[in-house]
Amino acid sequence: MAKSTPKKTTTITGPKLAYTRDELAAQLSLHPITISRLTERGLLRPSRASRRPLYSHDEVQRFLRETEGKPAKA
Repeated sequence: MAKSTPKKTTTITGPKLAYTRDELAAQLSLHPITISRLTERGLLRPSRASRRPLYSHDEVQRFLRETEGKPAKA
């Protein structure tokens, strides 16, 4: 019987320089698709210096400041 390998989990313990989409979704308690939609709407601006988009800590803080207290749009 083959042993299954444990699933890799991501734990964020403190501020990082940048987050992947999945890390950011976990940090904000959102679904990763929501992060993609916010990016498509221009509300989050990832760095595209690497193969996959990375969201800087400063960008996340800007997003949270600018959207604080605003009602969600349908």
